[in-house]
Amino acid sequence: QASQEELKAAYRRLCMLYHPDKHRDPELKSQAERLFNLVHQAYEVLSDPQTRAIYDIYGRRGLEMEGWEVVERKRTAAEIREEFERLQREREERRLQQRTNPKGTISVGIDATDLFDRYDEEYEDVPGSSFPQIEINKMHISQSIEAPLTSTDTAILSGNLSTQNGNGGGSINLALRRVTSAKGWGELEFGAGDLHGPLFGLKIFRNLTPRCFITTNCALQFSSRGVRPGLTTVLARNLDKNTMGYLQWRWGIQSAMNTSIVRDTKTSHLTVAMQLGIPHSFMMVSYQHKFQDEDQTRVKGSLKVGFFGTIVEYGAERKISRHSVLGATVSVGVPQGVSLKIKLNRASQTYFFPVHLTDQLLPSAVFYATVGPLVIYFAMHRLVIKPYLRAQKERELEKQRESTASDILQKKQEAEAAVRLMQESVRRIIEAEEARMGLIVVNAWYGKFVNDNSRKNEKVKVIDVTVPLQCLVKDSKLILTEASKAGLPGFYDPCVGEEKSLKVLYQFRGVLHQVMSADNEALRIPKQ
Repeated sequence: QASQEELKAAYRRLCMLYHPDKHRDPELKSQAERLFNLVHQAYEVLSDPQTRAIYDIYGRRGLEMEGWEVVERKRTAAEIREEFERLQREREERRLQQRTNPKGTISVGIDATDLFDRYDEEYEDVPGSSFPQIEINKMHISQSIEAPLTSTDTAILSGNLSTQNGNGGGSINLALRRVTSAKGWGELEFGAGDLHGPLFGLKIFRNLTPRCFITTNCALQFSSRGVRPGLTTVLARNLDKNTMGYLQWRWGIQSAMNTSIVRDTKTSHLTVAMQLGIPHSFMMVSYQHKFQDEDQTRVKGSLKVGFFGTIVEYGAERKISRHSVLGATVSVGVPQGVSLKIKLNRASQTYFFPVHLTDQLLPSAVFYATVGPLVIYFAMHRLVIKPYLRAQKERELEKQRESTASDILQKKQEAEAAVRLMQESVRRIIEAEEARMGLIVVNAWYGKFVNDNSRKNEKVKVIDVTVPLQCLVKDSKLILTEASKAGLPGFYDPCVGEEKSLKVLYQFRGVLHQVMSADNEALRIPKQ
């Protein structure tokens, strides 16, 4: 956002600082000449509206790209940005065509009722009966991939396999989706399986107003019993910024009418639903609280009451790595019993493990289903996950340091040369500031500081930037904008990829002050 006048003023100041003719020492003169040329190149780029717009969008790499000579010189910065955004959209479309967007779910049902529902007299004469029998009684695997055909057409191939107590089957589906306009799309679906006959379906989505949309899904399922038609319609409306209302009507297999209200905010998610249908009618309330921490922790609870009985569920989920979220839910119901559901989301893959513990309402089962996962999680997090993530972060930092080592070395040499060239100017600035009882930087450090006792084993990595900061003082003021301070004259990055701060001890009107500023935080001293 710097104006042309501000650019000219900064250019003149740095030219005076780095002009080769001001230095007699051959080594200093050579260093000054290199820095002077860098300043001149920067000013040439930023003083031209077109090259400045290219730099704002692409960075230095954009200036090295070929083809800018064919761009009209009369174009404004806004027009160049629009051109860039258009190219970005085209690039995204090409990427979209190369992307299959795979999604999958693996569900493994575990029967662990033998842990709590055993009858000892039945096992007295059975060899090995002292050990409870835990078995897998059902599995489900589904997978889908997308293949963009054009910018508006997409083919979706999906399949699933299911088995329960030794019996199972599978199906495969192909869907063709076309975006008809900005307001809607349509989808044709064809499917076949060994448990059911061929399936033909049509799904239509349409925005009725900016706050209301409708989805209709028609299906024809062919089987040995004949044709079974089905129709599902969902009408949704934005009630306010964070709240959606839904009305659903389902006719055919398991006909039902359902209404629900969903409120989703930054810190919470609330769902209230009611359904009247065959065979199930129910009322349900669900609430989820979102903690604003880096692990994106969420706790949730729900109550569901219907003709099938009553179910209470509570649980939590937490991010355990960059792409993985782990969750656990305890389900207590009458007559369903007690179950523990463990879910792991890894990128676009979901792994689900429902563990049925007992058919009865046993306090011991509820206790172990609640406490067991917590103990195991915290033990695993402390002994396995945390050390693994720390080692992974160190490897990434080390890799980043190696890839930028030569660049950082060059920046360091330029910064050291700049500091040597600043000495005479800084001496004059200090004399002027002392005469008016103004701003004098006593000490300044930039880099990684360790103030927390829990991080006392980490190494402090800072550089002395007293001279470069004093050189930036003008009229007893020091003003730094919202940008990384590693780019300031006389600065360089002492700890690539790590959190950095600037610590300044300064004197103003004869009184000592100290200030700490984050790397990208704006700074203005003296403080009012």
